[in-house]
Amino acid sequence: MPKAARHRTPNILLIMADQMAPQVLPTYGHTLVKAPHIQRLGESGVVFENAYCNFPLCVPSRMSMLTGRLTSAIAAWDNATELPASVPTLAHYLRRLGYSATLAGKMHFIGPDQLHGFEQRLTTDIYPSSFAWTPDWREGERNRPTGISMRAVVEAGRCIRSLQIDYDDEVEYFGIQKIYDLARFDTDRPFFLTISFTHPHSPFITHERYWNLYRHDEIDMPAVPAIPVEAMDTFSRWIHYAHGGDLHDVTEQHVRNARHAYYGMVSYVDEKVGRIMAALVETGLDDNTVVVFTADHGEMLGERGLWYKQSFFEWSARVPLIVHFPPAFQPRRESRLVSLVDLLPTFLELAGDGKSLEPVTPLDGRSLTGVLGGGDEDWSDTVVSEYTGEGTCAPCRMVRRGRYKYVYTHGHAGQMYDLEQDPLELRNRAGDPALTEIARRLLDRLLDGWDPDAIMERALASQRERRFIHAAINGEPNWAFKVRDDDDRRFVRNSGAVDAKARARYPFVEPTPFKREAAQ
Repeated sequence: MPKAARHRTPNILLIMADQMAPQVLPTYGHTLVKAPHIQRLGESGVVFENAYCNFPLCVPSRMSMLTGRLTSAIAAWDNATELPASVPTLAHYLRRLGYSATLAGKMHFIGPDQLHGFEQRLTTDIYPSSFAWTPDWREGERNRPTGISMRAVVEAGRCIRSLQIDYDDEVEYFGIQKIYDLARFDTDRPFFLTISFTHPHSPFITHERYWNLYRHDEIDMPAVPAIPVEAMDTFSRWIHYAHGGDLHDVTEQHVRNARHAYYGMVSYVDEKVGRIMAALVETGLDDNTVVVFTADHGEMLGERGLWYKQSFFEWSARVPLIVHFPPAFQPRRESRLVSLVDLLPTFLELAGDGKSLEPVTPLDGRSLTGVLGGGDEDWSDTVVSEYTGEGTCAPCRMVRRGRYKYVYTHGHAGQMYDLEQDPLELRNRAGDPALTEIARRLLDRLLDGWDPDAIMERALASQRERRFIHAAINGEPNWAFKVRDDDDRRFVRNSGAVDAKARARYPFVEPTPFKREAAQ
């Protein structure tokens, strides 16, 4: 098909998955999971082997990515934090450079500003836009504002329909329709299009078609078995209780079911990536569109007995990152450390086309354009990730530099891992006399410009304010972005996610009672 004559400034298509660990993708070495479209994208693009999120939780990770700033700089404390409308985002910057900016799918904006620079949203969001999920550190480690529990694991399996399938099928439809519209009706300016799915986020349920892609007895089990609670580090113990890990008994069969369903969910996303790429090719937009595939954070998937995210271990903190733009970047694999805050300055440089647009606030990321081509010898091989969300009781931060990772939990012992010798993070080297100087340098870098006492005070104050407001207004308005008249009611709004998703699962599965409920 002939290519349509267009501007030479590249378009940018950002495809996001939710809670996708790179370790399960064939692009990153998994031999069982079927994701041929993502694999093909990687084979003709640049695959970042060590990409990290800057906060292993949905809202703060996405806000950090969109602003190019670490979460402590924008006060993005948790999953119910409002990003001020005055904070510039990637969409604002690209629109200033003449781009259109469209969002299809999940971004989980909190508060009345549901655009944050995007000029158009094609769908509603799947999760609350209100303060409903504000944590309360005063309640301790069992505070669960989202209602999260191990039900997503012990009830894992097959379905005909789910809330997340409802949502992502809409996102795919409207995202692809927008590609056709951009090819036909908006040809005088480059576009920035984000298509953001909620799969493979828990609960671990998938349609029979995707379940049947895998033999159940071939599903691999976690490389690190469950660690007893009494042997866990403080951060992991907090998360264990915050996820209701003591409320259900998770068996080996539950683990295998959950991993089986998760692999099916990954294949479901992969098919959507394939259809999106086919639409780009069909419209002739593929030769001038930078395609980036990534996720907001990973998924522990039973490693160490932990699930979901909210951890700095590799399965939670690392993300897939593939940049596909063959006209400028040859296919290759890149092992240097990068993170999601690097996307904003990267997109600005790719979009600049000779024009200069200086950031109006300091950015924490750096452009990847040199690294994409194999250059930039001065690249700082360092990434920072933070955590102040539900499940913890104090600020936490991680720095990885080269082969070493240091985890700081305020008021508790540090953790340091040599990921070259110990990729499964089983041996804490923080107290190793042979590594004292390395640990000191990492801790100095981690604390540079980050005061945990001040962070704790600010986070606690924000929690108090938001919980007060939410109670005072009884959850209204919920600020949900509306495309359809009933979008303020169709998905998860002011309730917990677990119950809302369970009600939408078909066929319905009777809820598994908590252990103490069953005993009564």
